[in-house]
Amino acid sequence: MRIVETERLILRNWREEDRDLFYEINRDVKVMEFFPFRRSHAECNLLFDRNRDMIAETGLGFYALADRGTDEAMGFCGLAHAGLPGILPAEAIEIGWRLATRYWGQGFATEAAARLLEHGHETCGMSEIYAFAVHDNLRSIAVMRRLGMQHLQDRDFDHPHVPDTHPQLKRHVLFRSEQSWGCR
Repeated sequence: MRIVETERLILRNWREEDRDLFYEINRDVKVMEFFPFRRSHAECNLLFDRNRDMIAETGLGFYALADRGTDEAMGFCGLAHAGLPGILPAEAIEIGWRLATRYWGQGFATEAAARLLEHGHETCGMSEIYAFAVHDNLRSIAVMRRLGMQHLQDRDFDHPHVPDTHPQLKRHVLFRSEQSWGCR
């Protein structure tokens, strides 16, 4: 199932042959620098299956981000329920991305996320889409800014799922993309 395409990329559901890349990005020290954990092989399998099933059932999730020419997965970019009650509305949608390090610095995250924002706003009728990251995650924050998302400084927050054993990872910045004209 293809969700959207760009000049260089395809965003689609995960396939069995993408599992090794999924392991790689969820276990890599550099990729997971701003997360308090690395996932085990078993945890990666569960998350892979759950995400693939959610995309098939709802159309939302963190889609495989693949090279348009080869269809080889490079990471993910997606739209999903944020799941941050008390911080965001229950129905809030977040956009997020994660790429294998060999694909960093080539504009893939920005290209994929820009297309997904357009898809979310114009095709799916999402009036607001949020993004958040650890306050020191300058790479992700730069993507949010390149996308034209607005930093909601007065709504930055301590992430409730980050354990107190990792205080440097608790503070998150919150960005929002708004589309006031609705569906086309």
